Amino acid sequence: MSQHPLRIQIEEIVTLSDAEFDRVLAHFQEKTFKKHQIVLHQGDYASFDFFVVKGLMRVSRVDPDGKEHILQFGMENWWITDAEAFHRQTKSTLTVDCLEDTKTLSLTLENKEKLSKEMPKMQTFFLKKTTNGYIALQKRILCFLSSNANDRYHNLLSLYPGLMQRVPKAMIASYLGVTRETLSRLTKVES
Repeated sequence: MSQHPLRIQIEEIVTLSDAEFDRVLAHFQEKTFKKHQIVLHQGDYASFDFFVVKGLMRVSRVDPDGKEHILQFGMENWWITDAEAFHRQTKSTLTVDCLEDTKTLSLTLENKEKLSKEMPKMQTFFLKKTTNGYIALQKRILCFLSSNANDRYHNLLSLYPGLMQRVPKAMIASYLGVTRETLSRLTKVES
């Protein structure tokens, strides 16, 4: 019998007994969404942090000129939300939507805090996941500041294996901060 994907991820950091994992899982809600469904609108409160079991989501923002900026993709075994709005319980400045039919395990801030208090192992897990997310964000910012489009493209390929086959090129270009024409040149070099 295969192990639960959430348990696999947690146990990369801390070990849980079957009873402990059952307690952890009881704090999550299983939610399924359809392709194109918006799960968090800009201006709404971020009620959940989503662990993607199956499918693909993205975090984006449309600027005042109507240009979309993609901050993150969330595929299987990734966590995705508007982190600031979720942790501060403020209105979201971002949109989270589904690029494919998606199945998630959704965690409220209240349940995350309760889990952390009840189970120090989970507090350790969440702290390490948050730290890793912060490091990844820092690397992404540095990549934008000091790398060329080709380096950003190769970074995306290593960070999101298989993504190029799952989303339109316009979304990849938005994530990389390049035009579709530049992205086409980058992908031709790979061919």
